[in-house]
Amino acid sequence: MSHSIQTSPSLALGASVLALLASCGTSGPKAPKSTPTSQVRLPQPQTPHWDYGAEHGPASWGELCPEFAACKSGHEQSPIDLTGVPELGAPALITNYVPAALQIVHHEHVADIVNNGHSVQVDYPESAELAVGDRRYKLLQFHFHSPSEHSVNGRSFPLEMHFVHKADDGQLAVIGVLFEEGPENEILVPLFDHLPTARGVRYHYDHVKVDVDALLPPNRIAYRYDGSLTTPPCSEGVAWFVLANTMSLSSRQIAEFRAVMFGNNRPTQPRHERSVVRDGVRER
Repeated sequence: MSHSIQTSPSLALGASVLALLASCGTSGPKAPKSTPTSQVRLPQPQTPHWDYGAEHGPASWGELCPEFAACKSGHEQSPIDLTGVPELGAPALITNYVPAALQIVHHEHVADIVNNGHSVQVDYPESAELAVGDRRYKLLQFHFHSPSEHSVNGRSFPLEMHFVHKADDGQLAVIGVLFEEGPENEILVPLFDHLPTARGVRYHYDHVKVDVDALLPPNRIAYRYDGSLTTPPCSEGVAWFVLANTMSLSSRQIAEFRAVMFGNNRPTQPRHERSVVRDGVRER
């Protein structure tokens, strides 16, 4: 189900609603959606309203309130266009680079799904771990952006998934996975069959489980750089690992997601003087 990004040897990876296309390829009738075990309405956020539109969108985030200032003035912002990345074996050229194997330990879990108005997010209460060298992070949640936020040589992708991890000291690490149109992604079926259209409600499904580890390509070479959150307050100091190999999803799955949410992607930001390096990642 994984695909390699096609780039030259010196280059490497890094709101309108669309109607569901009835003509997209299917393999038969879909199973009916199941009823959530429980649902909880989430409190409304107190921060200024922001979105991806013209008035309160990415170009204006940094001016909405002082807490969002990094969205405008930060010099290590995400996402970025991943071009000109040094080949594996060149990290010694990177200042302060510390070689560190990336180990990902995720497991199947019950889905708690919420449409927060900015993304479709799946909370992850169980223990799952990302280890970068001696540093440990816990998985908090994963969510989706369509189209993708990161690009490769200016090329965008239909969907991008972010796995957000947090260390005990508060530092964040995010694994990004890019999706290309292709065969149906069977692991995403139980999630995409229950995409919430109502905003601000968390739906819990006891019987809907997702193998998070299977959502990642087996070959986990990553493109690593220091960046930020891609949504307000755009906090910097986030360790980014964008996987070099993509995953696939069908045209119908793309349409299913975009029928719920589309255009929730921040444009790529200037790289400034940051280094980006392709890092060796241990395969599962």
